[in-house]
Amino acid sequence: MAVAAFILGLVGLLVLNVFLGPIAIALASVALWRGTARRGRAFLGLGLGIADLLVLVAFMQFDSTMSWNF
Repeated sequence: MAVAAFILGLVGLLVLNVFLGPIAIALASVALWRGTARRGRAFLGLGLGIADLLVLVAFMQFDSTMSWNF
């Protein structure tokens, strides 16, 4: 789960961050709660999931829309 959270958080920075960000946060927190051996990867997934949502909010404020594009 920690690796999946990391990958989803990383991909979420580029596409579908409104969906992949919360999923990455949920997977990372479950992995940490279960005591995963890959704590670093889980923390990175958690941070990237939060960053996904922050990027979404920043671009929404910049474009004044519910979505963002390049």
